[in-house]
Amino acid sequence: MPNVDEIIRNAMARGEFDNLAGAGKPIDLSAYFDTPEEIRLAYSVLKSADILPQEAELLKEIAGLKDAAEGEKDLAKRARLLKQVEGKRLEFNLTLERQKRLSKL
Repeated sequence: MPNVDEIIRNAMARGEFDNLAGAGKPIDLSAYFDTPEEIRLAYSVLKSADILPQEAELLKEIAGLKDAAEGEKDLAKRARLLKQVEGKRLEFNLTLERQKRLSKL
């Protein structure tokens, strides 16, 4: 069974990484370093425990609801799903605002 390094080398040889967005450009880590150290540490602990931050959970829920709405033929059900999307977006935005205020304390 090939190890991860071999799989990556083979994919590189086949050119599977040639057309990635941002290829050859430096990675922008400003958002990472703009996040307070204690928040980064907390996220790291949560990630290690396989627990997503609330905003990541909300983004997953929003994506799932949008997918469900796109595939829904019944217009009334679709409208309800889109209303739920808007509610989750509002909750997401409020969560971000709350975190901004807390990080300023």
